[in-house]
Amino acid sequence: MLTPKYPPQDTPPPADPAPQTSTPAPVAPAPAPVVPAAARPVVQLTPSSALALAAGGGAVVLVVGAVLVSMLLAVTITGVSVAVVAVVLRLLVKDLQKGR
Repeated sequence: MLTPKYPPQDTPPPADPAPQTSTPAPVAPAPAPVVPAAARPVVQLTPSSALALAAGGGAVVLVVGAVLVSMLLAVTITGVSVAVVAVVLRLLVKDLQKGR
């Protein structure tokens, strides 16, 4: 029931090759052609661009930190609210059982 079904192979497995009686002589690989390096633009950081990059990174860290702190605060407020509601409901049920 839970056994996997494999599709049939595209090519049949190779038949046993005939045993070789002689070993072929080793062939030296052909030398790889030398390809000239492509001309790529070089990124140079000036002091002002490095400062801008650091400021941008710092801003990202501050924004992500603010979002995470606000999410943590929302979870905390929700937890406290649920705890207060639970205490109030417990007191109401206790009062109902006493018959007030």
